[in-house]
Amino acid sequence: MDKPVDQPTDGADKPTDRVEFETMLLSRHSHLHAPRTRAGGGGLDRSAYVLLTRIRMHGPMSIGQLSEAFGLDASTLNRQTAAMLRAGVVERIPDPEGGIARKFRITAEGERRLEADRAFNIGGIERIVEHWPPEDVTRLADLLERFNRDIERLEGRPWPRP
Repeated sequence: MDKPVDQPTDGADKPTDRVEFETMLLSRHSHLHAPRTRAGGGGLDRSAYVLLTRIRMHGPMSIGQLSEAFGLDASTLNRQTAAMLRAGVVERIPDPEGGIARKFRITAEGERRLEADRAFNIGGIERIVEHWPPEDVTRLADLLERFNRDIERLEGRPWPRP
């Protein structure tokens, strides 16, 4: 049997070490509420869920606008939006403001699937925190928002919020 690797001791007590570890675990546990685990399937993939959420909040967006908003190259977004077009969750429309670039708009099917996935996600989170005092859930939400806003500030890409 292999001997366990010694754990580093320098800095292991820092709160940022704990944040790194806990965010790694959080991404690992996403299966607890992610749409892809929904009974019967039909859930959006993660990229479609995030893109649809952004388009819903901003309104129709072009590939260039999506690229700027997400910091992704156009080829990545072209692949993702092509899959979304095939799935019928977005459609391409002329720019409502008269610009040259066509934009992506959520379809009724996209709205329906996004809402179904969002409800599924919220239900999973509610199961996880069902025994928490409401003020702890509020504090978690506040801290996550602060954490995300600081990431957005450093990247220069703020995310619209309701």
